Amino acid sequence: MADLVKDKAKLIARVRRIKGQLGAVERSLEKVDDCAQILQTIAACRGALDGLMSEVFEGHIRMHIIDQRSHPTAQQSRAAQELIDVAKAYLR
Repeated sequence: MADLVKDKAKLIARVRRIKGQLGAVERSLEKVDDCAQILQTIAACRGALDGLMSEVFEGHIRMHIIDQRSHPTAQQSRAAQELIDVAKAYLR
């Protein structure tokens, strides 16, 4: 779960790793590396971006849609978790 204030350093570290992966794609394209290797690196980038998006999405739901300070009902908590689960499945 991503709380943008609390998890800021962790999220920025993830973005920096993704930037490194994208740099690897760029270098591979410049060198005209093997297509299969380039595709695998692009797929890894996509997976990393999807993971980041999933984490921020979950944090947004938990902090802004179903704010725990407002004492959500069990039904609201279940609905939020279902939405999080669907988003994570979609982003896989």
